[in-house]
Amino acid sequence: MNPDLNKLSPYPFERLAQLKHGIMPPAHLKHIALSIGEPKHTPPKFVLEALRDNLQGFGVYPMAKGLPELRAASARWLTRRFNLGPERVDPECHVLPVSGTREGLFAFAQAIIDRHDKPLVLMPNPFYQIYEGAAFLAGAEPYFMNTLEEHGYLPDLEAVPESIWKRCQLLYICTPGNPTGAVMDTAYLKRVVELADRHDFIVASDECYAEIYLDEAQPPAGLLQACEEMGRHDFKRCVAFHSLSKRSSLPGLRSGFVAGDAGILAKFLLYRTYHGCAVPVPVQVASTVAWNDDKHVVENRRLYQEKFTTAMEILGPVMNVHYPPAAFYLWPRTPIDDEQFARELFARQNVSVLPGSYLSRRSPQGDPGKDRVRISLVAPIQECAEATRRIRACVESL
Repeated sequence: MNPDLNKLSPYPFERLAQLKHGIMPPAHLKHIALSIGEPKHTPPKFVLEALRDNLQGFGVYPMAKGLPELRAASARWLTRRFNLGPERVDPECHVLPVSGTREGLFAFAQAIIDRHDKPLVLMPNPFYQIYEGAAFLAGAEPYFMNTLEEHGYLPDLEAVPESIWKRCQLLYICTPGNPTGAVMDTAYLKRVVELADRHDFIVASDECYAEIYLDEAQPPAGLLQACEEMGRHDFKRCVAFHSLSKRSSLPGLRSGFVAGDAGILAKFLLYRTYHGCAVPVPVQVASTVAWNDDKHVVENRRLYQEKFTTAMEILGPVMNVHYPPAAFYLWPRTPIDDEQFARELFARQNVSVLPGSYLSRRSPQGDPGKDRVRISLVAPIQECAEATRRIRACVESL
């Protein structure tokens, strides 16, 4: 067996299941899960129809490079969404489909890490657990950058020692952030690119929440947008990952794409021809129509905005919690230990949330996830309202 498997921690939801094991919550209260970031909004009908109308595509092997029309639709969306120059994104060399950002982000590290040179993979802390697992199984060591409230929940790039940057081969960033919802503006992203140039590492920007934000006038920036403003039209050392899971409420479609540096993506495509995770043709056709339409995304976003307003009205008076600018999570402090709080909430109110320490790692500066919980506002608004009322009742009873 690969010895690096022994470095992997149990996944957060396995730990949550163990935490709740043996508890009998009140039987008269329906369970409401706000622990996992799985969108529950109704998927767009026209996307499902496209999938249904192209089922015959399951009769052929898909190509790892994907259908030209899917890559073209992805390129057009990037151009619209991030104000890129006309034809800046070449569908032939700047875009590759992936089976959701989770698969793509993990596979990317396996393809680009040189394990013979004591590599480091830098990532935010708390973080999406795939980053850590990808680093370990690529033969690298993760280095965690705390995302603290005093820094706007963004990694403090200037606090990273020069010796660490010199060993960095890959930097994972997440904007909007999971679990904090923090957004990196273009000035911050440009600084990331400058560091990548100076120390010769690759930046993988996880932007799967880029279409979920609260202020319609301020859509979150993206890494390729920062490249555009820098006149960096080859996107050198930069790739961005996008997904339909959150944008279009299609988590089961397992469809996304990576875009950026053509040289990096050429090598990644070579890897993917062996990796064997090509997106099925019917999924590619359905994805094409999803990326071509922006109207359903505005409505999807409105539903999240409504839920945030409701949840904050209920929880604001009793918890240390703030509106995030984007994503669909609340990241409040807990009045007691985060594990204990999640356990008590389930035992008393039959609501599941995720302890913040399950998403973070201890560091010399402390554990940035400790005494926080991640609340995923993914359920229908009536359930979110009911769940947050129960959370408030639990807080008031402690």
